[in-house]
Amino acid sequence: MPRTGRPGLTHREKRELWHRWKAGQTLSEIGHALNKHAGSVHGVLAVTGGIEPQPRKRSSHALQLHEREEVSRGLGRGFSFRRIAKLIGRSASTISREVSRNGGRTAYRAVQADLRALTQILRPKPCLLSQHQVLRDLVAEKLMLEWSPAQISGWLSREYGTDPSMQISHETIYKSLFIQARGVLKRELISHLRSNRTMR
Repeated sequence: MPRTGRPGLTHREKRELWHRWKAGQTLSEIGHALNKHAGSVHGVLAVTGGIEPQPRKRSSHALQLHEREEVSRGLGRGFSFRRIAKLIGRSASTISREVSRNGGRTAYRAVQADLRALTQILRPKPCLLSQHQVLRDLVAEKLMLEWSPAQISGWLSREYGTDPSMQISHETIYKSLFIQARGVLKRELISHLRSNRTMR
């Protein structure tokens, strides 16, 4: 019998939920497999419009905590940015930016700087359509004419082939429609999709 209440899902259960959803299982089938109500499964999927969120991770080029600790120690000893940079194998400009964005020489703390960097990583990336009004208006216009996202993407590629700022994938259009937290495209445009689904 499915569990009641709001116990949440473990990391493993969430992975399994998304795997089953992408395999085409129904909400009831997924709920039965995870011992959850279909409504609970729907709640998880609806947050991102049925599109699995991409895990965010640190760039291999970003400063690591142990490097930030070396920066902090170097600052404590009064070393120049150039000297600290040489000690950890980074450029002086990288150290200068790191210190200035985290309180300056006197207030810099390695752990706080690392937490701030991690928070920045976890923030969602700005949606392409939110940054380009001309592209957004064209996509909305074609959706109103009941073009599919794939047709819109292909048409833009043909019409504006030499302008990369006017290119967008059909998946990005779907994400802009179904992930309503972004609020980029009006929700009413979903009704113009041929499938009439509320989730991807």
